[in-house]
Amino acid sequence: MNLIIDVGNSFVKMAVFQADELIEKVTVSLEDIEINFDQLLEKHHKVTKCIVSSVGLLSKMQLENIKKRLDVLLLSANILLPFTNLYKTPNTLGVDRMALVSAAVKNYPNKNVLIIDAGTCITYDFISDSNQYLGGAISPGIRLRYTSLNNLTANLPLLTKVAPDLLIGDSTETAIHSGVINGILYEIDGIIQAYKEKYSDLTVILTGGDANFLSKQLKSSIFAHSNFLLEGLNHILQYNSNE
Repeated sequence: MNLIIDVGNSFVKMAVFQADELIEKVTVSLEDIEINFDQLLEKHHKVTKCIVSSVGLLSKMQLENIKKRLDVLLLSANILLPFTNLYKTPNTLGVDRMALVSAAVKNYPNKNVLIIDAGTCITYDFISDSNQYLGGAISPGIRLRYTSLNNLTANLPLLTKVAPDLLIGDSTETAIHSGVINGILYEIDGIIQAYKEKYSDLTVILTGGDANFLSKQLKSSIFAHSNFLLEGLNHILQYNSNE
């Protein structure tokens, strides 16, 4: 059994996999990682291997405590990946993006796949049907757009996301909602269309914290996967364990 630890900017996701099957998943704060780590190991005695993906602030002490209990693979640009990485700056490729592409390789082999991760940032990653990762794009996510309007202007309020009823906002608040949400929807639909013009057999995956919110409003045909990143991390661990 495998333990997957994904350390993000705000929260930590931990998941237990039996082969390709997700058995249990928890989301905790960084401060509570050790307590929940111990609880998961007590509950799942057969866990022997672990992969750690950290874009956040996992301390050296926390990592060492995990290594004392399990055989740990730390995700980085230097480990074996189940695809050919043609990114010109591979050392700067985010570990979360590596995991998402790995999940696409596992779940949609020999297909052209565009993975859209709607989180703090919206990332677009493309893997070709010849198993080559070509790159993608990064843009601000929903929360970043609302926050920047508030932080970088004198009078615009900080709002939380709401699906707009109107294209034309008739107040400052509705105008912000229309600008942020419709702007993102048109961006995603437009990028999907641009990829489809180049790759007619394109498969599109939408994942991330805002995936469910956005999927209901997008015009394009997509597959929504809530655990796609965790599945990708598990695949990377399996891939390295088999080498």
